[in-house]
Amino acid sequence: MPVDSVYPRLEPLLAGVSKPIQYIGGELNSTVKDWDEADVRWALMYPDAYEVGLPNQGVQILYEVLNERDGILAERTYAVMPDMEAVLREHGIPQFTVDAHRPVGAFDLFGLSFSTELGYTNMLTALDLAGIPLHAVDRDDTHPIVLAGGHSAFNPEPIADFVDAAVMGDGEEVVLAISEVVREWKAEGRPGGRDEVLARLAASGGVYVPKFYDVTYRPDGQIAAVTPNRPGVPQRVAKHTLMDLDSWPYPKKPLVPLAETVHERFSVEIFRGCTRGCRFCQAGMITRPVRERSIQTIGQMVDNGLKQSGFEEVGLLSLSSADHSEIGEVAKQLGDRYEGTNTSLSLPSTRVDAFNITLANEFSRNGRRSGLTFAPEGGSDRMRKVINKMVSEDDLIRTVAAAFSHGWRQVKLYFMCGLPTETDEDVLQIGELAKRVIDTGREVSGRRDIRCTVSIGGFVPKPHTPFQWASQLDHETTDERLRKLRASVQSDKRYGRAIGFRYHDGKPGIVEGLLSRGDRRVGGVIEAVWRDGGRFDGWSEHFSYDRWAQKSAEVLEPQGVDLDWFTTRERDHDEVLPWDHMDSGLDREWLWEDWQDAVDPEGAVEVEDCRWTPCFDCGVCPQMDLDIQIGPTGKKLLPLSVV
Repeated sequence: MPVDSVYPRLEPLLAGVSKPIQYIGGELNSTVKDWDEADVRWALMYPDAYEVGLPNQGVQILYEVLNERDGILAERTYAVMPDMEAVLREHGIPQFTVDAHRPVGAFDLFGLSFSTELGYTNMLTALDLAGIPLHAVDRDDTHPIVLAGGHSAFNPEPIADFVDAAVMGDGEEVVLAISEVVREWKAEGRPGGRDEVLARLAASGGVYVPKFYDVTYRPDGQIAAVTPNRPGVPQRVAKHTLMDLDSWPYPKKPLVPLAETVHERFSVEIFRGCTRGCRFCQAGMITRPVRERSIQTIGQMVDNGLKQSGFEEVGLLSLSSADHSEIGEVAKQLGDRYEGTNTSLSLPSTRVDAFNITLANEFSRNGRRSGLTFAPEGGSDRMRKVINKMVSEDDLIRTVAAAFSHGWRQVKLYFMCGLPTETDEDVLQIGELAKRVIDTGREVSGRRDIRCTVSIGGFVPKPHTPFQWASQLDHETTDERLRKLRASVQSDKRYGRAIGFRYHDGKPGIVEGLLSRGDRRVGGVIEAVWRDGGRFDGWSEHFSYDRWAQKSAEVLEPQGVDLDWFTTRERDHDEVLPWDHMDSGLDREWLWEDWQDAVDPEGAVEVEDCRWTPCFDCGVCPQMDLDIQIGPTGKKLLPLSVV
């Protein structure tokens, strides 16, 4: 039976909400397929506003991969803004997709991609508006299977009550495998109901179904064990790793937004994974090993994407794009091809030790010379050793000196506050480093218009990293350190206007820490915050720390734990962590040893990038029978010609 669009009911109401264009759909390269022609139907959600969610590569790729297949249909939905939520509730209109405005509750699968935990309350809004029971245990065969993915799915325990399943790692292959399981189950007449299809998914070893695992607790509040409660369910659930990126050159037809979005460009992921070993970086740890796209595939994707979209900027993305083994050739050959056109190339935040002027000049050939961005992360050399960011202050100064002497005027530097073993002095060093950058720029360029923007985020310990055991710095101390830093720079009139500061207060980081390292008991906090009006917690104008603190106290303290227990408490080696049954491929003992190396009283021990050194036995490659891909291949972008 076809499912009716809600658009006839929605359209007359759009004039009464802000940015109505975000709910209209019809973007270039969007897809609307016949409902009755499909056996399996997906609603895909990035749980944030359209302007943030539409450029998300993960959702775009899965949307295209699924819609390319016969018998599978995929549509997109995004979080509705509070004014639209009120309108939908008043008029009884459900959460809808932007492609064909079909009710989300009518689909077979509702897949949510979480790149940050602060989107959890938006998920509850979408479920409630869709008419899907908030708790998985209350759903029946008429409701979609609710699936979580993205980086936050590597610890799905805080949302275990609300999702039917979670998937870790790369999605391209697993969404098709899940679709086949659901297709077969439906074709057989849905035997065994919802439990049966979830059991089939769980039996694969790569889909986590929380209801099939029981969690027990010790008297001190720690987890005693997480154990399967039915046969055929694995003790540990494995992540998915796509090894041949060249075989999956998506997106082939990038979505072109109707409204302004956070990124107005065509993005090509040039490689996946990172083995630099920064101890704070969850993305680098959970995406191992490194898998590169070939220079020809990158060239073809850029050529095709520009033709399909009309974008004028191409972003070459990865966790550390300048580490691609052929980045010099990629930059030069793309620069040659698009020289004299209105197409510009960009590289996101670049490692200090991977940057060179030749590379920077290739990316600014078409006259667009924006500021350069580097991420030293720690203010002092000592802190950078603790986090394994093997960049010295002198390395950074040499790099910015080269940039300023070749015509650049602005540099942006990213740092973190609250890292393990950090002191006030380490944070004050951020200011001293920024002053050296300004002095160097003025000296080598002979100009006074040199600018340095210092952007500082609070450190949040993440699962599957060496810092997963670390205590998080309380928000009062974080704010006090940042206040001292700002005062120390602004008190010196020589630098006051040349150095800009951007930072958030410490409170959102504490809530992110609760959600990052929480267990199933935190689900009650998420629901209580949502019922109290919590929405868009990643947006400063909507975030309320007081609400989270109050609901944490109400929900957690009767269970013998509290907000500090989940955030500012250091864990020991033997504690069962909520995500220990989620297998990211990393060996737990290797992570612990790296944590001990970081906090060694004699001084932190640095670990080199294993792409260029002997293996450090992190566990990923032998366990998954994989290899890290290392170039160069010596191949060219040809046969694609210069434009």
